[in-house]
Amino acid sequence: MRANDVMDDNRIEQVVTLEVPPGYEEGVRIDRYITRFLPNVSRTKVQRGISEGHVTVNDEVVGKTSHPVQAGDVIVCRILKPPPIEATPEAIPLDIVHEDEHLIIVNKPAGMVVHPAYGNRSGTLVNALLHHVGAGSIAVEEEEEDDELDDELDEGGIGLSTLHAVPKSEGDPSIRPGIVHRLDKDTSGLLVVAKNDHIHRELARQFAAHTIQRRYVAIVWGHPDPPEGKIETDLGRDPKNRKKIAVLPQGRGKHAVTYYEVVELFQHTSLAAFRLETGRTHQIRVHAAFLRHPVLADATYGGESIRYGHVSANRRAYFRNLFAGLQRHALHAETLGFDHPGTGERVSFRVHPPEDMLAAIEKLRGGGG
Repeated sequence: MRANDVMDDNRIEQVVTLEVPPGYEEGVRIDRYITRFLPNVSRTKVQRGISEGHVTVNDEVVGKTSHPVQAGDVIVCRILKPPPIEATPEAIPLDIVHEDEHLIIVNKPAGMVVHPAYGNRSGTLVNALLHHVGAGSIAVEEEEEDDELDDELDEGGIGLSTLHAVPKSEGDPSIRPGIVHRLDKDTSGLLVVAKNDHIHRELARQFAAHTIQRRYVAIVWGHPDPPEGKIETDLGRDPKNRKKIAVLPQGRGKHAVTYYEVVELFQHTSLAAFRLETGRTHQIRVHAAFLRHPVLADATYGGESIRYGHVSANRRAYFRNLFAGLQRHALHAETLGFDHPGTGERVSFRVHPPEDMLAAIEKLRGGGG
Protein backbone atom coordinates (compact mmCIF):
# COMPACT_ATOMS: atom_id res chain seq x y z
CA MET A 1 0.00 0.00 0.00
CA ARG A 2 1.24 3.51 -0.86
CA ALA A 3 -0.27 6.74 0.48
CA ASN A 4 0.45 10.40 -0.21
CA ASP A 5 -1.33 13.72 0.21
CA VAL A 6 -2.35 15.97 -2.70
CA MET A 7 -4.01 19.38 -2.91
CA ASP A 8 -7.17 19.52 -5.04
CA ASP A 9 -9.35 22.67 -5.18
CA ASN A 10 -7.88 23.80 -1.82
CA ARG A 11 -8.78 20.47 -0.27
CA ILE A 12 -6.23 18.03 1.13
CA GLU A 13 -6.79 14.51 -0.10
CA GLN A 14 -4.93 11.35 0.76
CA VAL A 15 -4.35 9.11 -2.25
CA VAL A 16 -4.00 5.45 -1.30
CA THR A 17 -2.79 2.93 -3.90
CA LEU A 18 -3.39 -0.78 -3.35
CA GLU A 19 -1.73 -3.35 -5.62
CA VAL A 20 -3.48 -6.73 -5.49
CA PRO A 21 -0.76 -9.41 -5.48
CA PRO A 22 -0.48 -12.05 -8.24
CA GLY A 23 -2.18 -15.29 -7.35
CA TYR A 24 -4.89 -13.56 -5.31
CA GLU A 25 -8.04 -15.70 -5.55
CA GLU A 26 -10.42 -14.51 -2.81
CA GLY A 27 -12.51 -12.36 -5.13
CA VAL A 28 -14.01 -10.32 -2.29
CA ARG A 29 -16.06 -7.17 -2.86
CA ILE A 30 -13.97 -4.07 -3.37
CA ASP A 31 -15.48 -2.23 -0.38
CA ARG A 32 -14.46 -5.05 1.96
CA TYR A 33 -10.98 -5.28 0.43
CA ILE A 34 -10.27 -1.55 0.80
CA THR A 35 -11.55 -1.46 4.38
CA ARG A 36 -8.93 -4.06 5.37
CA PHE A 37 -6.17 -1.58 4.60
CA LEU A 38 -7.78 1.54 6.03
CA PRO A 39 -8.35 0.74 9.72
CA ASN A 40 -9.46 4.30 10.61
CA VAL A 41 -12.01 4.53 7.80
CA SER A 42 -15.37 2.80 8.20
CA ARG A 43 -16.78 0.54 5.53
CA THR A 44 -19.72 2.94 5.18
CA LYS A 45 -17.32 5.76 4.25
CA VAL A 46 -15.54 3.48 1.79
CA GLN A 47 -18.87 2.61 0.16
CA ARG A 48 -19.78 6.29 -0.06
CA GLY A 49 -16.42 7.03 -1.66
CA ILE A 50 -17.01 4.33 -4.26
CA SER A 51 -20.48 5.62 -5.09
CA GLU A 52 -19.10 9.18 -5.45
CA GLY A 53 -16.43 8.05 -7.93
CA HIS A 54 -13.38 8.38 -5.67
CA VAL A 55 -12.12 4.83 -6.35
CA THR A 56 -10.56 3.54 -9.56
CA VAL A 57 -9.42 0.06 -10.58
CA ASN A 58 -6.80 -0.06 -13.32
CA ASP A 59 -7.46 3.65 -14.09
CA GLU A 60 -11.22 3.16 -14.49
CA VAL A 61 -13.79 4.52 -12.03
CA VAL A 62 -15.62 1.79 -10.14
CA GLY A 63 -19.26 2.57 -9.39
CA LYS A 64 -20.36 -0.57 -7.58
CA THR A 65 -19.35 -1.61 -4.06
CA SER A 66 -19.84 -5.25 -5.11
CA HIS A 67 -17.11 -5.09 -7.77
CA PRO A 68 -14.93 -8.22 -7.28
CA VAL A 69 -11.22 -7.70 -6.66
CA GLN A 70 -8.92 -9.69 -8.94
CA ALA A 71 -5.20 -10.52 -8.97
CA GLY A 72 -3.04 -7.76 -10.43
CA ASP A 73 -5.64 -4.99 -9.90
CA VAL A 74 -4.29 -1.55 -9.03
CA ILE A 75 -6.83 0.18 -6.79
CA VAL A 76 -6.53 3.92 -6.15
CA CYS A 77 -8.65 5.58 -3.45
CA ARG A 78 -8.95 9.33 -2.87
CA ILE A 79 -9.82 10.14 0.75
CA LEU A 80 -10.76 13.68 1.72
CA LYS A 81 -8.88 14.77 4.83
CA PRO A 82 -10.63 17.30 7.05
CA PRO A 83 -8.65 20.40 8.00
CA PRO A 84 -6.60 20.16 11.21
CA ILE A 85 -8.35 20.70 14.53
CA GLU A 86 -7.52 23.97 16.28
CA ALA A 87 -8.57 25.14 19.72
CA THR A 88 -8.83 28.92 19.68
CA PRO A 89 -9.55 31.10 22.74
CA GLU A 90 -13.13 32.35 22.64
CA ALA A 91 -14.79 34.87 24.99
CA ILE A 92 -17.52 32.49 26.15
CA PRO A 93 -18.95 33.12 29.64
CA LEU A 94 -18.05 30.48 32.22
CA ASP A 95 -19.87 29.65 35.45
CA ILE A 96 -16.83 29.12 37.69
CA VAL A 97 -17.73 27.60 41.05
CA HIS A 98 -14.16 27.62 42.38
CA GLU A 99 -10.70 28.53 41.12
CA ASP A 100 -7.24 28.48 42.69
CA GLU A 101 -3.67 28.19 41.45
CA HIS A 102 -4.10 24.44 40.88
CA LEU A 103 -7.53 23.84 39.35
CA ILE A 104 -10.88 25.22 38.21
CA ILE A 105 -14.34 23.87 39.04
CA VAL A 106 -16.78 24.72 36.25
CA ASN A 107 -20.56 24.38 36.13
CA LYS A 108 -20.95 23.35 32.47
CA PRO A 109 -24.24 24.31 30.84
CA ALA A 110 -26.26 21.83 28.82
CA GLY A 111 -25.54 22.13 25.12
CA MET A 112 -21.82 22.87 25.50
CA VAL A 113 -19.32 20.33 24.14
CA VAL A 114 -16.29 19.82 26.37
CA HIS A 115 -13.50 19.94 23.77
CA PRO A 116 -13.01 20.60 20.03
CA ALA A 117 -13.23 17.68 17.60
CA TYR A 118 -14.24 17.26 13.96
CA GLY A 119 -17.94 17.80 14.62
CA ASN A 120 -17.48 20.70 17.04
CA ARG A 121 -14.60 23.00 16.20
CA SER A 122 -15.65 26.00 18.29
CA GLY A 123 -17.87 27.04 21.17
CA THR A 124 -16.53 24.32 23.46
CA LEU A 125 -15.52 24.45 27.11
CA VAL A 126 -11.85 24.25 26.08
CA ASN A 127 -12.25 27.32 23.84
CA ALA A 128 -13.70 29.22 26.80
CA LEU A 129 -11.00 27.96 29.20
CA LEU A 130 -8.17 29.03 26.89
CA HIS A 131 -9.60 32.55 26.84
CA HIS A 132 -10.11 32.52 30.60
CA VAL A 133 -6.46 31.70 31.36
CA GLY A 134 -5.13 34.02 28.64
CA ALA A 135 -3.71 31.25 26.44
CA GLY A 136 -3.15 31.19 22.70
CA SER A 137 -4.49 28.81 20.08
CA ILE A 138 -3.51 25.14 19.93
CA ALA A 139 -3.46 23.44 16.53
CA VAL A 140 -2.91 19.76 15.78
CA GLU A 141 -1.48 18.81 12.40
CA GLU A 142 -1.79 15.10 11.61
CA GLU A 143 1.78 14.89 10.41
CA GLU A 144 3.23 16.32 13.63
CA GLU A 145 4.70 13.94 16.16
CA ASP A 146 3.09 13.78 19.60
CA ASP A 147 6.42 14.52 21.35
CA GLU A 148 6.91 17.67 19.28
CA LEU A 149 3.41 18.82 20.14
CA ASP A 150 3.92 18.19 23.83
CA ASP A 151 7.20 20.14 23.80
CA GLU A 152 5.52 23.05 22.02
CA LEU A 153 2.68 23.15 24.52
CA ASP A 154 5.07 22.99 27.49
CA GLU A 155 7.13 25.86 26.11
CA GLY A 156 3.99 27.92 25.50
CA GLY A 157 2.88 27.83 29.14
CA ILE A 158 -0.82 27.81 28.30
CA GLY A 159 -2.02 27.84 31.90
CA LEU A 160 -3.77 24.47 31.71
CA SER A 161 -2.37 20.96 32.01
CA THR A 162 -0.94 19.47 28.82
CA LEU A 163 -1.34 15.86 29.95
CA HIS A 164 -3.36 14.14 27.18
CA ALA A 165 -3.98 17.59 25.69
CA VAL A 166 -3.26 16.38 22.17
CA PRO A 167 -4.16 13.14 20.37
CA LYS A 168 -2.23 10.04 21.40
CA SER A 169 -3.61 7.75 18.72
CA GLU A 170 -4.20 8.00 15.00
CA GLY A 171 -7.74 9.07 14.18
CA ASP A 172 -8.27 10.87 17.51
CA PRO A 173 -8.74 14.55 16.58
CA SER A 174 -9.61 16.04 19.98
CA ILE A 175 -7.66 18.77 21.79
CA ARG A 176 -8.32 18.79 25.53
CA PRO A 177 -5.86 20.80 27.67
CA GLY A 178 -6.80 20.65 31.34
CA ILE A 179 -9.65 18.20 30.82
CA VAL A 180 -9.52 15.43 33.43
CA HIS A 181 -13.00 14.01 32.80
CA ARG A 182 -15.94 14.83 30.56
CA LEU A 183 -19.69 15.30 30.52
CA ASP A 184 -21.96 14.62 27.56
CA LYS A 185 -22.87 17.68 25.53
CA ASP A 186 -26.42 17.82 26.93
CA THR A 187 -25.52 16.94 30.53
CA SER A 188 -25.13 19.97 32.78
CA GLY A 189 -23.07 20.24 35.93
CA LEU A 190 -19.68 20.10 37.59
CA LEU A 191 -16.31 19.46 35.95
CA VAL A 192 -12.82 19.80 37.42
CA VAL A 193 -10.12 21.28 35.17
CA ALA A 194 -6.41 20.90 35.99
CA LYS A 195 -4.02 23.82 35.57
CA ASN A 196 -0.82 21.78 35.47
CA ASP A 197 0.28 18.23 34.76
CA HIS A 198 0.99 17.30 38.40
CA ILE A 199 -2.56 18.20 39.46
CA HIS A 200 -3.94 16.40 36.40
CA ARG A 201 -2.05 13.20 37.26
CA GLU A 202 -3.19 13.27 40.88
CA LEU A 203 -6.83 13.83 39.94
CA ALA A 204 -6.63 11.10 37.28
CA ARG A 205 -5.23 8.75 39.92
CA GLN A 206 -8.23 9.44 42.16
CA PHE A 207 -10.63 8.81 39.29
CA ALA A 208 -8.88 5.51 38.58
CA ALA A 209 -9.07 4.55 42.27
CA HIS A 210 -12.81 5.40 42.37
CA THR A 211 -12.32 7.84 45.27
CA ILE A 212 -13.87 10.81 43.44
CA GLN A 213 -17.39 11.55 44.67
CA ARG A 214 -19.74 12.09 41.73
CA ARG A 215 -23.46 12.43 42.33
CA TYR A 216 -25.89 13.11 39.51
CA VAL A 217 -29.60 13.83 39.59
CA ALA A 218 -31.98 12.86 36.79
CA ILE A 219 -35.66 12.68 35.98
CA VAL A 220 -36.39 9.12 34.88
CA TRP A 221 -39.44 7.34 33.54
CA GLY A 222 -41.43 5.22 35.99
CA HIS A 223 -40.76 4.24 39.59
CA PRO A 224 -37.62 2.09 39.95
CA ASP A 225 -38.23 -0.97 42.11
CA PRO A 226 -36.37 -1.47 44.37
CA PRO A 227 -36.04 2.27 45.03
CA GLU A 228 -32.29 1.99 45.50
CA GLY A 229 -29.65 -0.40 44.28
CA LYS A 230 -26.49 -1.15 42.34
CA ILE A 231 -26.19 -1.62 38.58
CA GLU A 232 -23.13 -3.58 37.46
CA THR A 233 -22.58 -4.50 33.80
CA ASP A 234 -20.06 -4.40 30.98
CA LEU A 235 -20.49 -1.47 28.59
CA GLY A 236 -19.19 -0.97 25.07
CA ARG A 237 -20.09 0.27 21.61
CA ASP A 238 -23.44 -0.99 20.40
CA PRO A 239 -22.63 -3.41 17.53
CA LYS A 240 -25.79 -2.26 15.74
CA ASN A 241 -25.17 1.48 16.15
CA ARG A 242 -21.63 2.72 16.78
CA LYS A 243 -22.91 6.07 18.07
CA LYS A 244 -24.56 4.35 21.03
CA ILE A 245 -23.27 2.49 24.07
CA ALA A 246 -24.83 -0.84 25.03
CA VAL A 247 -24.78 -3.38 27.84
CA LEU A 248 -22.60 -6.23 26.54
CA PRO A 249 -22.04 -9.82 27.70
CA GLN A 250 -19.54 -10.14 30.53
CA GLY A 251 -15.97 -9.83 29.32
CA ARG A 252 -16.94 -8.09 26.06
CA GLY A 253 -16.90 -4.52 27.36
CA LYS A 254 -15.62 -2.30 30.15
CA HIS A 255 -16.76 -2.93 33.70
CA ALA A 256 -19.25 -0.26 34.85
CA VAL A 257 -20.84 0.28 38.27
CA THR A 258 -23.60 2.75 39.11
CA TYR A 259 -25.53 3.20 42.36
CA TYR A 260 -29.02 4.71 42.23
CA GLU A 261 -31.59 6.00 44.70
CA VAL A 262 -35.10 7.34 44.14
CA VAL A 263 -35.36 10.83 45.66
CA GLU A 264 -38.95 11.75 44.82
CA LEU A 265 -41.86 10.03 43.08
CA PHE A 266 -44.12 11.78 40.59
CA GLN A 267 -47.14 10.32 38.83
CA HIS A 268 -45.34 8.23 36.21
CA THR A 269 -41.79 9.55 36.58
CA SER A 270 -39.23 9.93 39.37
CA LEU A 271 -36.41 12.16 40.49
CA ALA A 272 -33.43 9.88 41.05
CA ALA A 273 -29.84 10.27 42.23
CA PHE A 274 -26.99 8.32 40.66
CA ARG A 275 -23.52 7.81 42.08
CA LEU A 276 -20.73 6.70 39.78
CA GLU A 277 -18.07 4.23 40.80
CA THR A 278 -16.69 3.99 37.25
CA GLY A 279 -16.97 6.64 34.57
CA ARG A 280 -17.81 5.07 31.21
CA THR A 281 -19.24 6.92 28.22
CA HIS A 282 -23.03 7.48 28.65
CA GLN A 283 -22.89 5.24 31.76
CA ILE A 284 -25.85 6.65 33.71
CA ARG A 285 -28.03 7.01 30.62
CA VAL A 286 -27.35 3.41 29.51
CA HIS A 287 -27.78 1.97 33.00
CA ALA A 288 -31.05 3.85 33.52
CA ALA A 289 -32.36 2.46 30.24
CA PHE A 290 -31.11 -1.00 31.27
CA LEU A 291 -33.37 -0.73 34.34
CA ARG A 292 -36.24 0.14 31.94
CA HIS A 293 -36.35 3.61 33.47
CA PRO A 294 -34.59 5.76 30.86
CA VAL A 295 -33.69 9.38 31.53
CA LEU A 296 -36.55 11.67 30.54
CA ALA A 297 -36.17 13.24 27.07
CA ASP A 298 -33.13 11.09 26.22
CA ALA A 299 -33.75 10.49 22.53
CA THR A 300 -30.73 8.18 22.19
CA TYR A 301 -31.80 5.67 24.85
CA GLY A 302 -35.59 5.65 24.65
CA GLY A 303 -36.52 8.56 26.91
CA GLU A 304 -38.41 10.62 24.33
CA SER A 305 -41.47 8.38 24.15
CA ILE A 306 -44.09 7.80 26.85
CA ARG A 307 -42.88 4.76 28.77
CA TYR A 308 -45.35 4.56 31.67
CA GLY A 309 -49.04 5.38 32.01
CA HIS A 310 -51.63 5.56 29.28
CA VAL A 311 -50.90 7.07 25.89
CA SER A 312 -53.38 9.74 24.85
CA ALA A 313 -53.38 12.91 22.79
CA ASN A 314 -53.38 15.00 25.97
CA ARG A 315 -50.38 13.18 27.49
CA ARG A 316 -48.46 13.35 24.23
CA ALA A 317 -49.10 17.10 24.08
CA TYR A 318 -48.11 17.48 27.75
CA PHE A 319 -44.76 15.78 27.26
CA ARG A 320 -44.06 17.56 23.96
CA ASN A 321 -44.42 20.80 25.91
CA LEU A 322 -42.21 19.47 28.72
CA PHE A 323 -39.52 18.34 26.27
CA ALA A 324 -39.64 21.71 24.50
CA GLY A 325 -38.73 23.36 27.78
CA LEU A 326 -35.87 20.92 28.38
CA GLN A 327 -34.48 20.51 24.86
CA ARG A 328 -32.06 17.87 26.24
CA HIS A 329 -31.99 14.80 28.48
CA ALA A 330 -32.79 15.56 32.12
CA LEU A 331 -29.43 14.71 33.70
CA HIS A 332 -27.26 16.98 35.88
CA ALA A 333 -23.87 16.44 37.59
CA GLU A 334 -24.76 17.89 40.98
CA THR A 335 -21.89 17.02 43.35
CA LEU A 336 -18.14 16.61 42.90
CA GLY A 337 -15.81 15.75 45.77
CA PHE A 338 -12.12 14.78 45.93
CA ASP A 339 -8.87 15.16 47.82
CA HIS A 340 -7.40 18.46 46.62
CA PRO A 341 -3.99 17.57 45.14
CA GLY A 342 -2.59 20.99 46.01
CA THR A 343 -3.68 21.20 49.66
CA GLY A 344 -4.42 17.62 50.68
CA GLU A 345 -7.84 18.66 51.99
CA ARG A 346 -11.05 16.86 51.10
CA VAL A 347 -13.20 19.30 49.14
CA SER A 348 -16.75 19.02 47.86
CA PHE A 349 -18.75 21.19 45.47
CA ARG A 350 -22.45 21.18 44.69
CA VAL A 351 -24.63 23.03 42.18
CA HIS A 352 -28.38 22.67 41.89
CA PRO A 353 -29.91 21.68 38.53
CA PRO A 354 -30.42 24.56 36.08
CA GLU A 355 -33.75 26.25 35.45
CA ASP A 356 -34.85 23.93 32.65
CA MET A 357 -34.70 20.86 34.90
CA LEU A 358 -36.17 22.67 37.91
CA ALA A 359 -39.10 23.84 35.78
CA ALA A 360 -39.70 20.27 34.55
CA ILE A 361 -39.60 18.96 38.15
CA GLU A 362 -42.17 21.56 39.27
CA LYS A 363 -44.50 20.63 36.41
CA LEU A 364 -44.26 16.94 37.29
CA ARG A 365 -44.86 17.70 40.97
CA GLY A 366 -48.08 19.38 39.91
CA GLY A 367 -49.47 16.01 38.85
CA GLY A 368 -49.29 16.48 35.09
CA GLY A 369 -48.19 13.67 32.86
